[in-house]
Amino acid sequence: MTRGIEKFSVEELEDALLKKRQAQRQSRLARLQAQGRVLDVTQVPLPGGRSGPVAPVAMDGIPQTAGPAAGTRRTPPRWRWLANRALLLVELAALIGFLVLIVAMISSIRELNADAAALAAERSAVEQASVAAPTAEPVIDLVVLPGGHRPPVAGRPIVYQEVGFIPEHLLPLIDAYVPPPIPTPSVEQPRQIVIPAIDVNAPVVQGHEPEQLKKGVGQAIGSAMPGQDGNMVLSAHNDIYGEIFRHLDKLEPGDEVVVSTGRQSYTYVINQIFTVDPTAVEVMAPTDYASLTLISCYPYLVNNKRIIVKADLVDPPAGRDG
Repeated sequence: MTRGIEKFSVEELEDALLKKRQAQRQSRLARLQAQGRVLDVTQVPLPGGRSGPVAPVAMDGIPQTAGPAAGTRRTPPRWRWLANRALLLVELAALIGFLVLIVAMISSIRELNADAAALAAERSAVEQASVAAPTAEPVIDLVVLPGGHRPPVAGRPIVYQEVGFIPEHLLPLIDAYVPPPIPTPSVEQPRQIVIPAIDVNAPVVQGHEPEQLKKGVGQAIGSAMPGQDGNMVLSAHNDIYGEIFRHLDKLEPGDEVVVSTGRQSYTYVINQIFTVDPTAVEVMAPTDYASLTLISCYPYLVNNKRIIVKADLVDPPAGRDG
């Protein structure tokens, strides 16, 4: 049974009115939230230094009593974001510059150490050279290797030695060179050379001057005899007078060279094939063992180098006559 309004006390009426208003606000808040028209709840300072939640505020400015509370963090301004990125770039640039400086310092230290070592080595070499030492007699009286000539041209005479690759300061020495006399023939001198790998079978004569090389393979006068300790030096042309040594570049280590005298044949086994400048006369130097050196111009029809074939003596067949 309901009571009339006059039967309610003032307190009861105020309480009923408050509940009705709260219900209306809750209904209104739910409707606005569904429409996206309610702002987040934030913590704001209250009078007296206190803080507390503020009711949700609708887009139309009416406070709402319901809704979740939100934090107080706000998005920083764009200028502050740009400033942070700029500071980061400055720090990275400073770090890179520091690393580059360290690398440059290390490189400079290495260069200084290398220069100091080079100067020390040069100073040591000068000091050693300043010490007087006895001068040894030269064992080779040539200034260029034998057999040098210009490539043959039809209708023109063959020109020996005065080739463009010979240094000018050596030309007077070449002109002043007097070949040693041809020795008296003996049974110990080489008479024939056979190189099976390149089908060479040619006579050997004493001397390696142009006139001797017209006749066959020339032995350097004073070089070792076949089978004896020392360096036996034989030379021949590659593109004139039979092209006897044209194919020396086709030889390989292990190939054999047979040199015969008036008494016996001696077999040498090849161990090196290489090219040198015409002034590399050291390849003719004596050895303390029985060896053989073959020399010819190289390359074919160019003749600005010398091809060198080195071989060592093996045990000769006993009782074989030349």
